[in-house]
Amino acid sequence: MSQQFDFLAATDKPALLAFSTPEWLEEIKTALQELGYKVHTAATHSDFLVRFAQVHYQVVIIEERFAANNLEENLTLQALQNMPMGQRRHATTILIGESFQTFTPLQAVQQSIHAVISSSELFLVKQLIEKAVTDNRMFLHSYQDVQSRLYASNTR
Repeated sequence: MSQQFDFLAATDKPALLAFSTPEWLEEIKTALQELGYKVHTAATHSDFLVRFAQVHYQVVIIEERFAANNLEENLTLQALQNMPMGQRRHATTILIGESFQTFTPLQAVQQSIHAVISSSELFLVKQLIEKAVTDNRMFLHSYQDVQSRLYASNTR
C-alpha cells in the first residue's frame, strides 16, 4: 500500500478532516479550500492519529460518527479527548453531527473541543468554520502570548 505524500510549506494552513459521510466531507473540504486551507482527510482512526501526530493542524473537523455507529464509539474523538492539552491546543477542533446545536458551549465543553456544529446547518459551514477559528484565536490569544514570552525569556 503506497502512501501519498503532501508537502506543507511554512505558509500553508493545514486542516484535517475525519468523516464517514461523503457528502459532508466534500462540503466541508470545499469550504476549507475556499478559506485557504490545505486539506488532508483521514480514512480511519489510525490514519487520523498518524496524521495528527505529524502535522500541527490549524483546524480539525470530525464527524460525530466517524468510523463509528454513534458518538460514544468514535475512537478518534476519544483519543483527542484523552490527549494532554499541549498536544492538541494548536488546532481549532470542531465536531459536526445531528445531535448538536450549533455553537452550544456546554456541548463543546462536554466533548473537550472548541465548537460543535449541527449537520442541518452545513449550508453555512464556511462562515461557521471562520467563526469557530476566530473565537478560538481570541480565546487563546492571551495564553499563547504569555507562553511565547515565557519561552523567549527561558532561551536567553
